[in-house]
Amino acid sequence: MTPEQIKALLQAALPECEIAVEGGEGKFLVTATGSAFEGLNAVKRQQLVYGVLNEHISSGAIHAVTMRLKTAAEQQAI
Repeated sequence: MTPEQIKALLQAALPECEIAVEGGEGKFLVTATGSAFEGLNAVKRQQLVYGVLNEHISSGAIHAVTMRLKTAAEQQAI
């Protein structure tokens, strides 16, 4: 899979988030900021993203995903 394909999947599932995907050869960094993560701890946020990508992880198209997931307020505080 390409970063663009992963970004398209995530944007379709999380339209309220700003999403960037980097990487290749099965290893990707997903950076997402948005209201979808409000009230969720780190594990729940990752589960949300894995839920979208799990089919592609299971197939082997994605081998590893590093995630940086924040709410808009958390991003502004940085």
